[in-house]
Amino acid sequence: MKRILLIAAHPDDELLGCGGTISKLLSKGCSFKVIFIGEGSSCRFDDPSCEDAKSAIVRRNQCAIVALNSLGVSDYEFNNLPCGRLDQTPIIEINKIIERAIRSFTPDTVFTHYHGDSNNDHKIVYRSTIMATRPCGEHVVKRVMCYEVLSSSEWSFSDPFGPNYFISLEEHELEAKWQALSHYGEEMRDYPFPRSWKGVKALAMNRGTQCGNIYAEAFHLVREIHS
Repeated sequence: MKRILLIAAHPDDELLGCGGTISKLLSKGCSFKVIFIGEGSSCRFDDPSCEDAKSAIVRRNQCAIVALNSLGVSDYEFNNLPCGRLDQTPIIEINKIIERAIRSFTPDTVFTHYHGDSNNDHKIVYRSTIMATRPCGEHVVKRVMCYEVLSSSEWSFSDPFGPNYFISLEEHELEAKWQALSHYGEEMRDYPFPRSWKGVKALAMNRGTQCGNIYAEAFHLVREIHS
């Protein structure tokens, strides 16, 4: 992996799924670009167009910038499509967002959501990614991988996340992930809520035991092309 495009439905998904991996691979000289499809906040308001909802979107985007900068990521894009309403956006529009990023950034690897997540926006972003990365355009993505998101992937009881690819983490990489996540403030909560320090660490330890390491992040490899 040298050039990695990370596609997230909402700000904080990128770090919950890949925060430790970002920390690890940046130190090895990899380049990251993060694109956010939805805004992640307006669904909590009865009127998603109210001023409070607009302010919440701005705050969350600012949190994402600070969080990513803390890891060393400076290439990101906010599209701010309506949270919880991606099913009301023609999927071709989401496809084109991803396709533009692929053409401009030319990644060898794409990280996206898991198809079985309990969050419908996540499912839609997965479907759109699969369409946008079909190996037939100007630039062929060699590797497509799904990450898991605490408070979504593990709550899909009928179609649980099935990892088949692991990236081991050192303790300082896991701590860097949590420090970055902490910039999202109210999105992180106290244990036993999954988006907590104990929840993040417990998942990393569990994935570590599955691959013979102390800590790890787990992924589902969808496609890999060897040349």
